[in-house]
Amino acid sequence: MAFYSGDEQTEDYLFKIVLIGDSAVGKSNLLSRFARDEFYPNSKSTIGVEFQTQKMDINGKEVKAQIWDTAGQERFRAVTSAYYRGAVGALLVYDISRRQTFDSIGRWLNELHTHSDMNVVTILVGNKSDLKDAREVTTAEGKTLAEAQGLFFIETSALDSSNVVVAFQTVVREIYNILSRKVIQSQELKKQDPSWMGNGKTVVLQGNGNDELDGQSKKGWCCSS
Repeated sequence: MAFYSGDEQTEDYLFKIVLIGDSAVGKSNLLSRFARDEFYPNSKSTIGVEFQTQKMDINGKEVKAQIWDTAGQERFRAVTSAYYRGAVGALLVYDISRRQTFDSIGRWLNELHTHSDMNVVTILVGNKSDLKDAREVTTAEGKTLAEAQGLFFIETSALDSSNVVVAFQTVVREIYNILSRKVIQSQELKKQDPSWMGNGKTVVLQGNGNDELDGQSKKGWCCSS
């Protein structure tokens, strides 16, 4: 779900982004840190699905990111699968201190690709980078996997706020860049043919294969604390 609706006075952007990954990797705390600058050390597993809308400024435009926190526990996967539909961005989170959560990344990517209707901008997030002494997954391993899958990569800590905002902004900015190119294309087509799109003012971002994404800007992009 990525909508642009504009006229001479206003321009609005709304992007649906999903947080996915195993239970207890810190998805909810990443969202609470980003949206409210809060952290809950004793937070419980999310039941079902929650979402929050966060406003961001991208190139002087107000962008609304509707961020969905999907439950990682297996018994809720059938419930949450419907919420992948319409997503244009995803944060795929693992816990650097629990290798099994990293080993699950392939399954989560398969599920994302199965249930998403378009080519989703995805960033691989190694969370809990503050747990340096308990690390089981190296930064290099995370970066290598991200490069192999064509994903952005970053390591974060919801506890000390490291790179949390950057992770969300990276996804939103890339979606915005893709949509902006489509808006420009539609405006050029309308100039060539004023009847094109009729009186509509909404452009919907649809996946159209890997050519929609700038692969060079994704692969190898890495940031860690």
